[in-house]
Amino acid sequence: MKLRDLLHFSLRTITSYPARSFLIMLAMALGVAAVIMLTALGDGARQYVVNEFSSIGTNLIIVLPGRAETAGSFPGAVMGQTPRDLTLDDAHWVGRLAQVRRYAPLNVGVAELSATGKLREVSLMGTTAEIFPIRHMKLAQGRFLSHSGENSAQMVLGAKIAQEFFPDGNAVGQRVRLGDRRFLVTGIMAVQGESMGFNSDELVIIPIQHAQTLLNTTSLFRLLIETRHHNEIESAKEAIHQALIQRHDGEDDVTVIAHDAVLATFDRILRALTLGVAGIAVISLAVAGILVMNVMLVSVSQRTAEIGLLKAIGTPAEVIRYIFLAEAIWLSVTGALAGFILGQTGSWLLRLAYPLLPAWPPLWANFAGIAVAVLAGILAGLLPAIRAAKLDPVMALSKR
Repeated sequence: MKLRDLLHFSLRTITSYPARSFLIMLAMALGVAAVIMLTALGDGARQYVVNEFSSIGTNLIIVLPGRAETAGSFPGAVMGQTPRDLTLDDAHWVGRLAQVRRYAPLNVGVAELSATGKLREVSLMGTTAEIFPIRHMKLAQGRFLSHSGENSAQMVLGAKIAQEFFPDGNAVGQRVRLGDRRFLVTGIMAVQGESMGFNSDELVIIPIQHAQTLLNTTSLFRLLIETRHHNEIESAKEAIHQALIQRHDGEDDVTVIAHDAVLATFDRILRALTLGVAGIAVISLAVAGILVMNVMLVSVSQRTAEIGLLKAIGTPAEVIRYIFLAEAIWLSVTGALAGFILGQTGSWLLRLAYPLLPAWPPLWANFAGIAVAVLAGILAGLLPAIRAAKLDPVMALSKR
């Protein structure tokens, strides 16, 4: 039997059992689609997190007050001690280090903003002029806090806040009240949307000194530091750590985090998650392969007379094996291609539903899903093919 005749014969056999063949191909298609969609979802989440972290800034080091310990608490708490505050003087001290290009102390909180007869609670950030280049933030109007005016009562409004309070677009130069203090609006931020769960369009920025007075604190929430060069991050991290220990009388009571280290950790976690969900989806392909094997075994018992006739007219046992293997390959390949189309369609719908999530299936997932489906079909077809080839022609013709 020629290859063309073999493929045509096996295809005709499959089409003669449409319901059974459809269910087998559907099982294969759903398995492949699950692999593609789940890996698209996992890799899309990874890319989203990477992009969000990249938007925060480059060459970035973050300093937090308090020391993170495996015990989950400050070691000196049992002695009645409390973590030392991270202060503006600490920030100025760190800013003198050779590896530091710029730094921005941060305080965050909430306060009531009132202007033009309107009143609402807003998120506020106290910082310095360096926050914009460090965080890659941009102004749509006006100017940011000038170095010479950082102690003056200036304010920059987020785009949504400015539109809400000053719909005519004339916010710059207006006087507003934040808490119990009056500020001059000197700038409007460009629309940036939400990043890392933080919406800068609904934020107001004021000088760090005013924020500390308004929030009644002398401790910083965070200290953002940008190094001069990327290859200096580790040395800068160590220098900052040692400088603050020296400032705090030998107490190791701050946590210094490199932005790249946080990003790499999230990247590893989400890659592992993607592989994990892909592995779960592959199990469905294995189940589909078992279904193929069971159906093909039933098919052998139903077609004993046909097999006996083929062997009686001289068809070799290997051709019988090839026929059943060809049927399994037809089913698995067709199901895999249908699953590929279904998976790509599902990924496209995910991107439509969640535009911020780059749910593109990785290239390896496309090939792996199809390859595993075809391999499962071939392996599942081996046992029925071998069993069919071993049938005795006389017994098969008598349907025994």
